[in-house]
Amino acid sequence: MAVFKLNATLQCPPRLVAAAVGAALSLLCGQPARAIGLVQAYEAALQNDPAYRAAYYSNEAGKENRKLGLSNLLPNVSGSWNGSQNRTTLTEATRQGDVSVPRDYISRSATVQVRQPLLNLDGWARYKQGVAQTNYAAAQFDSQKQEVIFRVVNAYLDVLYKRDLLELAKVQRDMYAEQRKVNDRMFDKGEGTRTDMLETQARLDVSEAQVLESEDALTASRDTLGTIIGGEVDGVDDLVPEFRVRPADGQPFEYWKKVAIEQNPDIKALAYGVDIADSEVKKAYAGHAPRVDIVGTYGKTASDSINTYNQDQTIRSIGLQVNIPLYAGGQVNAQARQAVANREKAKADLQAQIDKIVLELRKDYSVMASSVKRVDALLKSVASSETLIVATERSIKGGVRINLDALNAKQQLFTAKRDLAQARYNYLLTSLRMRASVGTLGESDVREMAANFR
Repeated sequence: MAVFKLNATLQCPPRLVAAAVGAALSLLCGQPARAIGLVQAYEAALQNDPAYRAAYYSNEAGKENRKLGLSNLLPNVSGSWNGSQNRTTLTEATRQGDVSVPRDYISRSATVQVRQPLLNLDGWARYKQGVAQTNYAAAQFDSQKQEVIFRVVNAYLDVLYKRDLLELAKVQRDMYAEQRKVNDRMFDKGEGTRTDMLETQARLDVSEAQVLESEDALTASRDTLGTIIGGEVDGVDDLVPEFRVRPADGQPFEYWKKVAIEQNPDIKALAYGVDIADSEVKKAYAGHAPRVDIVGTYGKTASDSINTYNQDQTIRSIGLQVNIPLYAGGQVNAQARQAVANREKAKADLQAQIDKIVLELRKDYSVMASSVKRVDALLKSVASSETLIVATERSIKGGVRINLDALNAKQQLFTAKRDLAQARYNYLLTSLRMRASVGTLGESDVREMAANFR
């Protein structure tokens, strides 16, 4: 399962005025010429994502394993035909001596044979293994269907987040530029200091570099999404301003754990892997067992040999054929031990996957439980930071605070805005991860989430 990591390397500080940041964020880099919706991106990925298409065809191939396994228990019908030109010389003893008699003839034979297994432990093990292999491929495909949803949403939200960071960086840069003008005017009037000018200029230089870095990060995010959906991305829809984090559904963790163990496709795939390995053990032990087939033959021959020259024969036969293995140089025992070891490894892999899923689910469950409080706290932090800016600017005018206090207050606001965006996007991804863990993530979840974007 892919893990979404939001980059927090950009330290987005200040901002001109609370209203300026709000307006800038609502515009978010200006409205793109042609934004792609979340559902559109998902549908495009189903058509163009190489990883998903590979999983699709792998599943199609896996479907045939059931039929391949069943073929070992069904009748096997074969036919043969033979025709040959024979030139034979017969030597006959007579009173006058040996006489050579040439005899040229065409011999023909046609046979149809039906073989039906009656006792075939190897064939039965192969059938059970084929069923398990088909189920294994289907479970892997279910996992990939969830994986493509997660990768699309992950890349989509990453573009949004990087766009937020870019817009915040631009507003921050513009704020510092404006602050620098204010410092210059105050210095010219003798009310400011050169230290204030240098402090603001230093912040301005850093913010310029952050804008360039954010632009590169946004381009990389768009390219990543474009690779998944098979086309260029001009823009994505915005998260609606009225989006609110919903409280958890109240189900205890043990409920989610039980459903995950029963329905998670990765766990189911490895469980089928244990069945496949178990069938391999049975195939190995079948090397000691006899095989019994019922064999029916229908054949016609014409001049099959010199003794049946100019004779046509019709042969009908039915009977049992028993094949009893006696000794194969120790191969059967070695294969059985190897298969048993592989089965135990498959069981260990299954348990490791269960532990991994449960651990990830517990982390996501905790995040979901605290998401509402975290987002509410960050909303309050943003509001407090905006109020702090206003208060700091008034204090500066009153001579209580200095220019550095204003810069720090603005940086605090930008950091709060960034953390709020990060918390909202992580909440959306965590909700998808939990549904993927319990094996219920599907297209309906994409459409439900897409309602939060415009």
